[in-house]
Amino acid sequence: MSIHNRLRKLLLLSVSLSIFGSPALAGSAAAQSAVPNTETWDMIRQAYIFSFPLMLMDATRTVSTNTEEQTDEKAPVNQLMHAKSLAGAEFRQVVTPNVDTLYSQIFFDLSEEPLVLHKPAADRYLMYQVMDAWSDTAAVLGTGGDGQEERTYLLTGPNYTGEIPEGMVQVQIPTSIGWIIGRTVCYGPDDLENIYEIQNRMDARPLSVYLNGGALPKGIYDAANDGIPIRMVVDMEPQTYFNRFNRLLEDNPAYTEDEAVMESFASLGIGAGLTFDASILGENAADQWKAMLGNLTDELTESAGHFMIQNGSFRFWGDPISRFGTEYDYRCLVAIAGFGANPVDAAVYMRGGNDNKGDELSGENNYVLHFNAGALPPVKENGFWSITAYGEDDFLIDNELDRYSISDRSPFTLNPDGSLDLYLQAEAPDENQENWLPVGREGFHLFMRIYQPTDDVLDGTWKAPSIIKK
Repeated sequence: MSIHNRLRKLLLLSVSLSIFGSPALAGSAAAQSAVPNTETWDMIRQAYIFSFPLMLMDATRTVSTNTEEQTDEKAPVNQLMHAKSLAGAEFRQVVTPNVDTLYSQIFFDLSEEPLVLHKPAADRYLMYQVMDAWSDTAAVLGTGGDGQEERTYLLTGPNYTGEIPEGMVQVQIPTSIGWIIGRTVCYGPDDLENIYEIQNRMDARPLSVYLNGGALPKGIYDAANDGIPIRMVVDMEPQTYFNRFNRLLEDNPAYTEDEAVMESFASLGIGAGLTFDASILGENAADQWKAMLGNLTDELTESAGHFMIQNGSFRFWGDPISRFGTEYDYRCLVAIAGFGANPVDAAVYMRGGNDNKGDELSGENNYVLHFNAGALPPVKENGFWSITAYGEDDFLIDNELDRYSISDRSPFTLNPDGSLDLYLQAEAPDENQENWLPVGREGFHLFMRIYQPTDDVLDGTWKAPSIIKK
């Protein structure tokens, strides 16, 4: 499953289909009675950008928990779901899937009680990224000071005042709902059984169930809650959208630093306990709403583009990703383009789509990716790296070896001087075929993923390699 860069095409698809609210809105007496000014629509746009991550989190949780029982892809609220296989060329569920980790996920709701989360001891990289309702990372568990030791955490919501049971580590979440993404590194297909054993030792359950015993409650399935989360959000008409946002704010308050913008939104009927009336949008509301969403991705990319960091032939989204503060444009863009992104101190995802001369990569050419001796991606303890190739459709490239990436777990061969050459081409090279990453005959691009990067990666001291056409 890929978390980064998986949703932008779906947003653009939804926008292009022009499914935005009821056409009757434009002809209603209420709509014709109000002619909004530019300032009103500017504020509506700001409110949409501000609210979108919370709305997408809610929709993603709704879809992912729409089941009575746990499966590999869904689980009831506050319960674990585990991926059981690595992606291959046939995988088409999400774009740019990684082949490094198996995911374990929980969509939680802490409005009624805390959640007990158990992380087992592991002989490998195993971390839980805990995101609040706004898509900020509230905690990264399983790395850093506690290493890979066994831990039991108590996730508490914004209003919890109870005791913390002995032996548990409290993790305070500023919102009631959120998403936990667990990542366990995999050493290949033969390693899957070992990961299953680790997954079987993971556990999540409401505090009352933990203390009193008993089975986990069954979930609820409703066919109306099936769908693509991002499309469900962008298909909402303004009144439905903002009144749902108002309701979510009651249990998932904005941060203290958001007080100024929330006060400005209140005049539109946007805020906890308020009611939004779409008549303020005027007679052309449907068309203006459609135009606003249609331009959103390009406008956000332009306004937040300075957060993109170039290094060699690669680039990545830098700080404050996943801890956005008041960078609302950036937060919204990442929700669209890579919902669930890690903070950079947990992982960076570096995209390479051009060679050292700036030309787009094509499988009609042969390339070499050269790492100098001692210059492989530097990682902290338990960290790792990989380089994965994707076609123009953002999926893995079919090849006779079923080889989709080369990583620090691969049996590549170093040059005599300790450097490394990776061959990016359609046909096998004459030598060192273990260093060959098949890329097909068409356009392609790479993702270099670095988990647990050192500061050298983040401050640019480490220089990423260039992609050189042979």
